Amino acid sequence: MNFYVRKFIDFMTTLLLVTLVTFLTFQLLPGNPALAILGPDADQAQIEALELQLGLNQSLPLRYANWLKGAFCGNLGISYKYNQSVSSLIAGALKTTASLSLLSLVFTIAIGTFLGITFALNRKKKVWRCLSVLNQIWVSMPSFCTALILILIFTVGLKLLPSVGFDGPKSLILPSLAISLGSSSILARYIKTSMENELKQDYVRTAKSKGLNEKQVIVHHVLRNALLPSITTLGLITADIFGGSIIIENVFSLPGIGKLIIHSISSRDFPLLQGLTVYLAAMTLTCNFAVDILYSIIDPRTRSKK
Repeated sequence: MNFYVRKFIDFMTTLLLVTLVTFLTFQLLPGNPALAILGPDADQAQIEALELQLGLNQSLPLRYANWLKGAFCGNLGISYKYNQSVSSLIAGALKTTASLSLLSLVFTIAIGTFLGITFALNRKKKVWRCLSVLNQIWVSMPSFCTALILILIFTVGLKLLPSVGFDGPKSLILPSLAISLGSSSILARYIKTSMENELKQDYVRTAKSKGLNEKQVIVHHVLRNALLPSITTLGLITADIFGGSIIIENVFSLPGIGKLIIHSISSRDFPLLQGLTVYLAAMTLTCNFAVDILYSIIDPRTRSKK
């Protein structure tokens, strides 16, 4: 079977299992959804009418089949709290999260790659060794601490950037930096380690003996091999970023996926929380699928190993 077809089948199978587990989890939770929507003052006739409308009188397999059909058509049900389509709520929040995520990903790749390569090439210099240690410390710093530091510097001190709400691209700079500084530190560490391992390989000495200078060796040989192990890390970082940073979005009061998750949990809005769970799982699976495809393109040998 073709490598890409096999990967796509694995992706769809896993996604189907995720929807099944998610649906069963929320269906088996105690409580009556109709009563949660109508409130404690509703009479039995109103509850039964709403149960019929929501299909709660149907068998569990039939309810799952109907929900799955609706999910693939973009219908994830109606939110208890907002009385709106779950899909429309997620789509509205996704606009902010997607913009924030793309900017954060650009910062992460640019900063992480630059630092990783620089640390590896200057590993014997004391200044860069000290900066490498500081990078390790930055990895362990919680993202909300980074956010508060950035707010103190750029909002309170310099008064250059806003720190509350969403009012155009300028509002995304600080939160995207708060996300990307920690993520880029992780990526830089992996790239640095991979670069150091690759620079010790025999093919590097062979390339230099053929007359290639250090820049040519790094660009044409070392960098490609060193970046390959870091792709998996970047895939996990991307999934985490696009899942919506719950802490950062709430620190900066951004109306994104992270803030929607908090609201759905606090209000016990199970349809919305169920839809968000499926979205997060689908995003993680999509990123893993993209990593596998990217692996096979960069290194075709991986197609024959799987």
